Amino acid sequence: MVGLEETGSADMPVVVRPLSLWQRLTGIAALRRGAILVLLALIWQVYAVWLDSPLMIPTFTDTVAAFWDAVVSGQLPGMVGTSLKVLILGYGLGVVIATVLAGFASATRFGDDLLATLTAMFNPLPAIALLPMAMLWFGLGTPSILFVLVHAVLWPLALNAHAGFRGVSETLRMVGRNAGLGTVAFIFGILVPAAFPAILTGLKIGWAFAWRTLIAAELVYGAASRSGGLGWFIFENKNRLETASVFAGLATVILIGLLVEALIFRTIEVHTVRKWGMQR
Repeated sequence: MVGLEETGSADMPVVVRPLSLWQRLTGIAALRRGAILVLLALIWQVYAVWLDSPLMIPTFTDTVAAFWDAVVSGQLPGMVGTSLKVLILGYGLGVVIATVLAGFASATRFGDDLLATLTAMFNPLPAIALLPMAMLWFGLGTPSILFVLVHAVLWPLALNAHAGFRGVSETLRMVGRNAGLGTVAFIFGILVPAAFPAILTGLKIGWAFAWRTLIAAELVYGAASRSGGLGWFIFENKNRLETASVFAGLATVILIGLLVEALIFRTIEVHTVRKWGMQR
């Protein structure tokens, strides 16, 4: 029962006692993580006040004020919206291509060799290093950023998905074959559910790579085109020596990452791999 703790042994009756308020509070993950964020903010504030150099490190309160001003003016929400539109499109394209590659690699020997060769070649290559060539190929526009985003998402997701597919037990594979499933039905009916923990890990890694690649690309692309998203917001305020606004932009990057992890990936995890008993 919620709020109760059972104690006892095989030779003694079980005693049920209510949990203390502290035990109930510490059992809530959101409160524990919120306390960590508050502690980090407090350390930041104390250190910035002690350093007394707003140009180097603004205080937490100054950063919050700059963040609020940027939100109220509409500048920050507009730039965040621009970044998220490009991110969602690039991330989606990367997921689709990675799914096709991983499925092909799991279905055929040639596909396995192809994926192994391509990942060995391109996975170590930083996505942002391709931005200059992407600008030459696609021009100074969104297609250039999409190209590097797909590169950032594709290889870690394809590797994790393929590793998950290879870890599917032979018993499940035989079930699919005996049921007469075709290639597509076999992949999405047998391999994907069984390998979903690895796929979800790949989705998280791909998201993190794509998000930081986008910000880095916007710092370069924004400087070239005089427009852009959140990366351009950071770059522009750096040039103006508005350090508090720079930190507000960086904090926005972190907040969006936390929200995506808590609202999207954790929700998917709770309703899939945890519900299925595949993870604790």
